[in-house]
Amino acid sequence: ADPVPLPRPGRGSMGGTQSLALPTGTGPHCVGCTDVMVGHTQQGLFLRLFYPCLPRAGAEQPLWIPRYEYCAGLADFAHHSRRWCAPLLSIAIGSCRVPVSWNGPFKPCSSGYPLVIFSHGLGAFRTLYSSVCSELASWGFVVAALEHRDHSASATYFCTAEGGREEWIPYQRVPQGQKEFYFRNKQVHQRAEECVRALRLFEDINSEKSVPNVLRQDFDLSVLKDNVDLTRVATMGHSFGGVTAVLALVKEPRFGCAVALDAWMFPLENALYPEVPKPVLFINTEKFQTPESIARMKRLSSRNSQTKIITVLGSVHQSQTDFSFLTGKLISRIFGARGTLDPYKGLDITSRAALAFLQRHLTLEEKFDQWDNLLEGIGDSVVPGAPFCRSNL
Repeated sequence: ADPVPLPRPGRGSMGGTQSLALPTGTGPHCVGCTDVMVGHTQQGLFLRLFYPCLPRAGAEQPLWIPRYEYCAGLADFAHHSRRWCAPLLSIAIGSCRVPVSWNGPFKPCSSGYPLVIFSHGLGAFRTLYSSVCSELASWGFVVAALEHRDHSASATYFCTAEGGREEWIPYQRVPQGQKEFYFRNKQVHQRAEECVRALRLFEDINSEKSVPNVLRQDFDLSVLKDNVDLTRVATMGHSFGGVTAVLALVKEPRFGCAVALDAWMFPLENALYPEVPKPVLFINTEKFQTPESIARMKRLSSRNSQTKIITVLGSVHQSQTDFSFLTGKLISRIFGARGTLDPYKGLDITSRAALAFLQRHLTLEEKFDQWDNLLEGIGDSVVPGAPFCRSNL
């Protein structure tokens, strides 16, 4: 039977008042997070790290939207004027915080925590999946949520070596006259390569190489040494990030499996489908996928019996982002964030199915197999396979 959802604090009103109350993790670990930027060029890495941490009284909680520039980027992505939309977003959600311990003390683990590399969707950035990333961390995972530098993030930046000056990388639409497939295909390959470089970063830390954090956070990356199990590594992502997670399996054999949330399969070339060597869990929403996209997922499931496809009923594409926890009509109108399914229930289904899949394919000694029924689409609000629905791309 589907387990009863655990109580969640901070549920907001469904009325007109704008609020954001992200859920705290339901696992046995407190969750900490920090930002990591490596390198002084666009070819470096930028990620938010979620990890099990020791409890700390009065811990600071990080802002959900880290900088005003991200509000401007979201306005651009949503085809709205920066002049009115960016300040409105800043006022409405700029003070919202993620219920984790900022730079919290890392909780050592002699056996090493498994690692998940998370890839965001088109127009998103590293913090917009804090709910699912912190949920996984609360169950004993280290999660590296990348901020991609392929112009698919609504905004991102790097710091130059000369005085740490910030160079911002804006969101870029498909150039006029260029076919979208070729533009997005180049991006998805860059994104998957960034996932591989993220794994290399943890390998460097484990081998005691110096890994300076450009952001100079009050968090020593060397504490991760021997506390992350690099034999148990998975990729995960949403939408554009979902297909990025699939492609990363092709590029790096050390990734054991992938969890693809409502994957946008369009950018992946046909020749690569036979090359995907590891199982994928596709967790789809009810209102996004097309018959073409589902057919591509089924090509993978027909090759690997461990690849699973399930659909969460009552959900929309944004249901798997933190936007689903926004209440009030304003943001829902701008981003189309709400389905009919309670977002806390949706997060429970998504995270528990992912945990069961990760235990199975990373050979974890946990009790996540109690949720194996979700992998077969058995349970309240979840069904096997994926219904044909009109895309909202």
